Amino acid sequence: MASHAELKVVVIGAGPAGVRAAQALVAAGLRPVVVDEGRRDGGQIYRRQPEGFTRSYETLYGTEAARAAALHRDFDALRAQIDYLPDTLVWNVTPNTVHLASGARYRELGFDALIVCSGATDRLMPVPGWQLAGAYSLGGAQVALKSQGCAIGARSVMMGTGPLLYLVAAQYVKAGATVSAVLDTSSFGQRVRALPDLLHMPATLRKGLALLRVLRRAGVPVHRGVTPVAIEGTPEHGVTAVRAKLADGSERRVVCDAVALGYHLRSETQIADLAGCAFQFDSAARQWLPEVDQDGRSSVAGVYLAGDGARVRGADAAERAGRLAALAALRDLRATAGTTANAHAETARLRGELARYTRFARGLRNAFPWPAQFAAALPDHTVVCRCEAITAGELRRVVRETGATEANRAKAFSRVGMGRCQGRFCAHAGAEVIAAEARVPLEQVGRLRGQAPVKPLTMGLSASTADRGETQGCAAPAGSAAPPQHPQHGACSAKEYSE
Repeated sequence: MASHAELKVVVIGAGPAGVRAAQALVAAGLRPVVVDEGRRDGGQIYRRQPEGFTRSYETLYGTEAARAAALHRDFDALRAQIDYLPDTLVWNVTPNTVHLASGARYRELGFDALIVCSGATDRLMPVPGWQLAGAYSLGGAQVALKSQGCAIGARSVMMGTGPLLYLVAAQYVKAGATVSAVLDTSSFGQRVRALPDLLHMPATLRKGLALLRVLRRAGVPVHRGVTPVAIEGTPEHGVTAVRAKLADGSERRVVCDAVALGYHLRSETQIADLAGCAFQFDSAARQWLPEVDQDGRSSVAGVYLAGDGARVRGADAAERAGRLAALAALRDLRATAGTTANAHAETARLRGELARYTRFARGLRNAFPWPAQFAAALPDHTVVCRCEAITAGELRRVVRETGATEANRAKAFSRVGMGRCQGRFCAHAGAEVIAAEARVPLEQVGRLRGQAPVKPLTMGLSASTADRGETQGCAAPAGSAAPPQHPQHGACSAKEYSE
């Protein structure tokens, strides 16, 4: 068994789960590598503002200001004890190796244990007109506010469902932006029925009610039980209005120049897929998720999954899941006294706390359900895949004429999911369209397979020597359009580096 100094543990992500995982590893005497696609730590929920910005934590994070400050403070304290790689994309994972890209530089990093804290992104259902300029995801609208200090429009509409809908709307109001309306597809009755699970986290429930008070005091119209009809606008001028059918059957047209959409969140599972992790279908959430045990172990030895990238349960749960996964990795690596009473007690405590968050997350899912029924009702002209401009009608035609009822086969015939986002925006809705047209269960449609690179890479990507000259092995020729192959393909020897 390798000594502590020789063990290589890589943490992907510097959000709540990644920071707490790194903290546990450092406490055990290890020096992990933390790879962060962002420029600064914090992840999406606690995204740090750029250097030089002076907005207060209360302005940026609202009710979560104290937690954000604590996470940032703890990460700053870790910086000297970890190798932090910001602005770095993990674009592929092969056995015991992560493949990294930062700017035009390509590198490989071996690992004994990999803790994937990849977070979540918006779960989106298409609506006619959502391809127009001025249509954003709720997460995108939040990034604009946190990272750039600007709103997505002078008059914005927030449409969809889930806690993020109200959080972003309240953050915009607190920042002084105009929110013309909040259009929620879930109903009041659905929330009442979900109360037994939501009451497992009364403090979190109170925070949600506080967001509603912010909107009420600002005079923002909030409509529940709506059905989106269309986003109006032109290619030249972008979004001009949103139309929705209200719960009473009447139609409401809201003039605006921007709209933010989102239906709760979807786990970012591409890295887990590339790592070879097994997946299972969650019928309640209507999505495929990686298999994990109660401590975050995946089906692949040495690969651990934590936070919203494994199960969407929120930032507080992600902190606990990150620490729990790190403790599991330490036990498996025999890098800590994992059989001590204290270790057993902490693991039991974290498992118990996560069980409460799991019940609360189930309540949120029932209170703010994914509107699967909208997919079957989408007009044929509705763009489903924005990257490739594939409409619902074209996807339905492929199902009818080719019999392609499996996601990857439908992708091959229609190009749905082949674009820049690789299905992040369209995969869930596309699968619902296929299932409805083919009249088969959603589980039978399957899921789009993850492929490397998980995001577009810079042309001319080439291998480079680490800052301290510790990278060894072969390098691609300068200006090469593709990175070198993994050692298992016989192209070069493994490379290690540190910064």
